[in-house]
Amino acid sequence: MNRDNIDTREALAAYFTEAPSYCAPYGNGHINDTFLVVVGKRYIMQRMNTSIFKKPVELMANIVGVTEHIRSKARAAGGDVERASLVVVQTLDGKDFFCDSNGCYWRVYDFCERTITRERVENANDFYTCGRAFGNFQQLLADYPAAQLTESIENFHNTPWRYDNLMKAVEADAVGRLKDVLPEVEFARARCEFCKTLENAREAGTLPLRVTHNDTKLNNILFDEKTGDPVCVIDLDTIMPGYSVNDFGDSIRFGANTAAEDETDLSKVTLDLDLFRLYAKGFLEGCNGSLTEKELELLPAGAMMMTLECGMRFLTDHLEGDVYFRIHRENHNLDRARNQFALVADMEKKLGEMHRIIKELA
Repeated sequence: MNRDNIDTREALAAYFTEAPSYCAPYGNGHINDTFLVVVGKRYIMQRMNTSIFKKPVELMANIVGVTEHIRSKARAAGGDVERASLVVVQTLDGKDFFCDSNGCYWRVYDFCERTITRERVENANDFYTCGRAFGNFQQLLADYPAAQLTESIENFHNTPWRYDNLMKAVEADAVGRLKDVLPEVEFARARCEFCKTLENAREAGTLPLRVTHNDTKLNNILFDEKTGDPVCVIDLDTIMPGYSVNDFGDSIRFGANTAAEDETDLSKVTLDLDLFRLYAKGFLEGCNGSLTEKELELLPAGAMMMTLECGMRFLTDHLEGDVYFRIHRENHNLDRARNQFALVADMEKKLGEMHRIIKELA
């Protein structure tokens, strides 16, 4: 996909009868091409990245279904319907997206006014608020038929599948790096059975399929610019069927690590149990009793699973020659993998404490 010199005219004509008074690139996203458009009021227009999201029609059906469901909940509760979720704007001929003459897919959202985003967790309360927002997202969609959603990226959080991919990369040793990563490979091999934990629970009927966001970071929440309260969750491209414990776990993986994701001094890499407690408190308050007993039991496993899975993905990419994740130095993906595995090891030591915290909060 050529992301230079994008011509927006065809897409604008599909949505608006008059020319915009303003149209320019907006935000700092790296996946889709985003523009702020003003035609009487403000809109967000995006050219979707179909290199990553290969099913744009199904992806938009996911987004429309979920956002309309959330707004119906807000309407029934007497809330602010227009700010309860992103609002998909239809084309002039009544469609939820536009495909231009080059085969590029476009969409438009209403601009959610009087809101701000936060790029990073500045204090402990930010992490608690993040948990509350994503917990509320789970609660609002607890009765949504998740099986009707399409996987926007197939096998995205299928950990056994990620493990198998790592073993294939080990066997191929495409760029001759295996000899230098044998301890890391053995670390993953020793946790082969753990990788199946969530899938086994799903197959046994004890872990429900949920609507999951799959990118539960602080900058995917809009906050009220005056009160600082969370308004709605955004960046919905990765909404798909999954496990609530994975959404919880991915936030813990990046937010409760005492070190940066690529820190090479592994003595600095630990799970901060105070931050774990804060996020869990917010998440469970937001969920408001919508999680099952089994889901509560598996929340610590979700944190370990997402961390292990991420580490395996980094190690796989290192073995394959750094073809997926962008790197900024030699062995960057290996450093990331070692970091995540160190965090897994610390989580294993603190597993009992994590369970105790969840029981107290629940």
